[in-house]
Amino acid sequence: MKRHILALLPLLFFIVLVALFTAPLLRGTDPSRIESAMIGKPAPDFVLPGVLEHERPFERADLLRQDFALVNFFASWCVPCQAEQPVLTRISDEEGIVIYGVNYKDNRDDAVKWLKQHGNPFTATGYDNAGRVSIDWGVYGVPETYVVNRGGMILYRHVGPLTWQDYNAVIKPLLRKG
Repeated sequence: MKRHILALLPLLFFIVLVALFTAPLLRGTDPSRIESAMIGKPAPDFVLPGVLEHERPFERADLLRQDFALVNFFASWCVPCQAEQPVLTRISDEEGIVIYGVNYKDNRDDAVKWLKQHGNPFTATGYDNAGRVSIDWGVYGVPETYVVNRGGMILYRHVGPLTWQDYNAVIKPLLRKG
């Protein structure tokens, strides 16, 4: 009898694992959505040197100068960042939303060349060569975009390239709510 029970242990272990991995799907949780512990919390305190020559540093205090701002983490080596750059430019130009950029673990010369080639929708661009500030924000990878209010609170985090549809469906209504 004990032998039969021991023989069933691997099957029981497998069933438990399947249950653990499928439970979120059965609850309706979207596995592609990565939650951020930073939502509803103040943006971290930071000061980053500017990417461009003669650009002033980008710091947390910049986020407190308008009702809302987007903070976009990008890199010149990031292919999806190229896809979202025209969207960020459109949001800045057509919607008048202030967007700040944080260049993540990149070569400064490559970042400068990339901004010249793909356009620069950013009011200021911080250079986070070591990635320390990005880690403080909870960035998993680039691109990521955060919505921050005048009080410096992080309201929303978008993982992956931002599309015009994403902006209209999620960010724009969030900005209207105030």
